[in-house]
Amino acid sequence: MKKKIVVVGNGMVGYKFCEKLIAKDAAQEFDLVVFGEEIRPAYDRVHLSAYFAGKTVEDLTMAPASWYAENGITLHLSDPIVDIDRDAKTVRSHHGLVEAYDYLVLATGSAAFVPPIPGVEKDGVFVYRTIEDLDMMQNHAKKAKKGAVIGGGLLGLEAAKALLDLGLEETHVIEFAPRLMPRQVDDAGSKMLQTKLEELGLKIHLNKNTQEIRGNGAISSMLFADGVELEVDMLVISAGIKPRDEVARIAGLEVGVRGGVIVNDYLQTSDPNIYAIGECALAHHMIYGLVAPGYEMADVVVNQLVKDKDKSFKPFDMSTKLKLIGVDVASFGDAFIQEPNCQTIVYENSAKGIYKRINISNDGKYLLGGILIGDAEQYNMLLQNVKNQTVLPPDPEDLMLGARGGKEESGAGVMALPDDASICSCEAISKGQICGEVLAGNNTLDAIKKCTKAGTGCGGCVPMVKDLINETMKSQGVYIRNIICEHFDYTRQELFDLVKIKGYKTYEEALDGLGHGDGCETCKPAVASILASLWNEMILVKGNDTVQDSNDRYLANIQKNGTYSVVPRIPGGEITPDKLIVIGQVALKYGLYTKITGGQRIDLFGAHVSDLPAIWEELVNAGFESGHAYGKALRTVKSCVGSTWCRFGLHDSVSFAIEIEERYRGLRAPHKFKSAVSGCTRECAEAQSKDFGIIATEKGWNLYVCGNGGVKPQHALLLASDIDSETCIKYIDRFLMFYIKTAEPLTRTATWLNKLDGGIDYLKAVVIDDVLGLNKQFEDEMNMLVEAYRCEWKEVVTNPELRKRFTHFVNAPHVKDPNVKFEPMRDQIKAAEWVK
Repeated sequence: MKKKIVVVGNGMVGYKFCEKLIAKDAAQEFDLVVFGEEIRPAYDRVHLSAYFAGKTVEDLTMAPASWYAENGITLHLSDPIVDIDRDAKTVRSHHGLVEAYDYLVLATGSAAFVPPIPGVEKDGVFVYRTIEDLDMMQNHAKKAKKGAVIGGGLLGLEAAKALLDLGLEETHVIEFAPRLMPRQVDDAGSKMLQTKLEELGLKIHLNKNTQEIRGNGAISSMLFADGVELEVDMLVISAGIKPRDEVARIAGLEVGVRGGVIVNDYLQTSDPNIYAIGECALAHHMIYGLVAPGYEMADVVVNQLVKDKDKSFKPFDMSTKLKLIGVDVASFGDAFIQEPNCQTIVYENSAKGIYKRINISNDGKYLLGGILIGDAEQYNMLLQNVKNQTVLPPDPEDLMLGARGGKEESGAGVMALPDDASICSCEAISKGQICGEVLAGNNTLDAIKKCTKAGTGCGGCVPMVKDLINETMKSQGVYIRNIICEHFDYTRQELFDLVKIKGYKTYEEALDGLGHGDGCETCKPAVASILASLWNEMILVKGNDTVQDSNDRYLANIQKNGTYSVVPRIPGGEITPDKLIVIGQVALKYGLYTKITGGQRIDLFGAHVSDLPAIWEELVNAGFESGHAYGKALRTVKSCVGSTWCRFGLHDSVSFAIEIEERYRGLRAPHKFKSAVSGCTRECAEAQSKDFGIIATEKGWNLYVCGNGGVKPQHALLLASDIDSETCIKYIDRFLMFYIKTAEPLTRTATWLNKLDGGIDYLKAVVIDDVLGLNKQFEDEMNMLVEAYRCEWKEVVTNPELRKRFTHFVNAPHVKDPNVKFEPMRDQIKAAEWVK
C-alpha cells in the first residue's frame, strides 16, 4: 500500500518539497496531501516587492493549482492545520478535515515579529509578509503622505523599497542598532549603503527605540525613547521573524526556548515520523531565514523518505547577495573577522557609492570572507573561493576589482573549481552536474534551468552558470556564438554586418529580414544602436524612437523624480560669456537646478518633458547643441587650458579637444565613451582614465585607449606615441570603428579590450599596422558618419511632428504632470530660491 505524506504549509519551502518528491518519481510509493493557510498556491516571497513594481500574482506564483492536480497532489487552500494527533497519526484542519498520515512534514514558515509597542494595533500599521499585506498597504498608501519602516535589515529595506514604489512623499527607516543591516555589513559598508539610500530619498534614523505609536484610531506619529517624535501616517514593521511553531507546541513536539521546532541532522522532530523544514525548524541551534537552506532541508527530507541516499542537513552557509532598492549588497564567508586575525583589503569609491572589503588569511593564501556594497558582480566567484579554499592569485585585490591594466578577464576561472563546488545554493546544484548536462546536450541557460533548476531561485548564480556553459563548450572545441537574444540568431557583430549589407534603416526591417517574433527589451536597443552607428540618422524618425532606451527616446536623461536633465555640448570646456548668460536665463525661466560636472559641462536639472523642446530652442538659438548625455555616444572631450595659458603647456590642448569633440559628437557606439586632451604630462585633463585620451609631448601627442572610470576603474594603455594631430585622428577613427563593429552591446572599451584576443598588442596591429586591411574602410566610414551628423535637439525644434511627442498627456499637450515635482539637490536649498 502507498504511504501518505501530509505537508503542513504551502509556502516556497513546502512547494519545493513537493517538487523534489515528484522529481524522484515517488508517485507509486506515496500519496501527497498539502494544507495551505493562504487563499492561493505558493508564490515567490523573495521577490515580493516586485508586486509594487507591476508584477502580478500570476507572475509570482511558483506553480498553479493545476500543477498539483496534474501530479496527483491533493491541495487544500485557506485551510490551515490546527491540531495533530500523534497517537492516531492524524491532523485536523481549520475546516474540520481529518487526514491520516504516515509521515508529516511541517513547513509552516515564519511570521513577522511585532514588538510590544503601545499603539501597534492602530490603523495604518502593517507587516510585510503576504500579498494580502501588500494589498492593504497599497490601499492605505492612497491617503498617506509620510511612511516609516521599523527595521533596517534585509526585510526592512525591502519594505522601504515598497513605500518608495507606492509614491509616499517621505519614507523613513527606523533602526535600533547603530548601523543598517548589522548582521551583513560592517560600519564602513553601512555608511556607504546609508549614503546611497539617502540619495534615493530615504531618511535613515539609527539608534532609535520606538516607545509609542500615537494617534486617534489611526497612526499619526511615533515617539522614540530619546523624546523625539516623528509624524507619519503609515508604518510597516519589519523587525525580524518568529517561527510558526504553534501547531507543533500543541502536539507536544520539542521546541526551542525562543521558538522553532527542534530537529536533528535529518530534520526529524522529537517524533521520528514528523519532520520540520524551512523557517519553522530550529536546526543546529539556528533558524535559517533564507530560502536556500529551506530548499536544502526539503531535499534532505525527500532523500530520507525515498531512501535515495543518506543525506543530512549540515550547517548552512548564510552568504547573501541581494539588490536592495537598486543597490547591490552582499556578504560572504567570515565577513567581520578583524586584523590581526587576517589581512584586510578595502576598496572605497564614495563618488560611485561602492565599498568592497575582502579578508584573507595572514599567509595570503586563502580568502576568508568579505562585504560588497554598490557592485557585487564578483560575489559568486568570491564565495566559491571561500567555500573551496582556492589558493589566491599574487594580487588578491584582482578578485574584487576585476582584471585591470590589460590583464585577461573571462569566465575561465570558474572551470578551476572542483566538480562538487555548489554553484546554485537554492537548488543545491554543483559545477559537475551543470557541466555534465552541458556535455549531454543541454547547452543553453534555459535548458540548464529546465533540467537542473539551477538559476530558477534567487537568480544570483546565473552569471556563473553561463560561464560554465560557455567554458565547457569551449573545452570541447565548440565555437561559442553569443547571440543577441531569442529573436535574432546572430551575434552583435554578425548582425552589424548583415544590417549594413542589407541596407536596413529601421528595427522593423531588421526584425522582418533577419529575426523572428516580436522582439524584446534586449534586442530593440541593441539594433537601434547598430542602426545609429551605421547611418547616423536622426534616431527618432522611421519608427526607431519606440525601440530606443528611455533616455534616447526623449533626448534627455530622466531623473528619479520624473523630470529630465538638459546637457548642452560645450566642446573642450570653452564657452563665451554670452552663452553662459543664456544658460543662466534658461535655468531661471524654467526653474532648473544647475551643476558644473567633472566633464566641463553645465547640467540643468528638473525639466518637464513638455518643456524640453522650448528649452532646447532657446539653447540652440544661442549656438548650443545636444551634449548627448542621454546616448550611448561621445559624452565629453575634457581639456586643460594648454599652451595658451599654462606655463607648462606644450601644445594647444583646448583647440585640439574642440576639434576632436566636434568630429565625434553624436557618434553612437555599444556604450558611452569619453575622451580628454592634456597639454603636458602633468595630466590635468586626466586623459589616461578615458576611453581614448591624448597627452602632449615635446614631439607631438601620445594616444591612450580603453581606460574607464565607473564600477571597474582601469587606466588607458598607450596605443601610439609622439604622433602628429592628423595621424592621431586617423588612429582614433580606426580604433572607434573597430570597437563599434566588434564590441557586444553595453560593453565599455576597457572590458572590450580585456576580452580581445591579443589585447593591446593585437589592437596596435589592427589600428597601426593594418593587419586586417580595413583601415581605409574604417576611415571612410567614419568620414561618412561625421558628414551625416545633425543636432538632434535642433531637429526636434524645427520639426513640428517630432515636437508633438514631447508631452505628458496626448490630449492635453500643454498640461504638465502634477505628480512630477521639483526637488532641490540639497536639503538646505529650497526650490523657491532657484526660481526667484
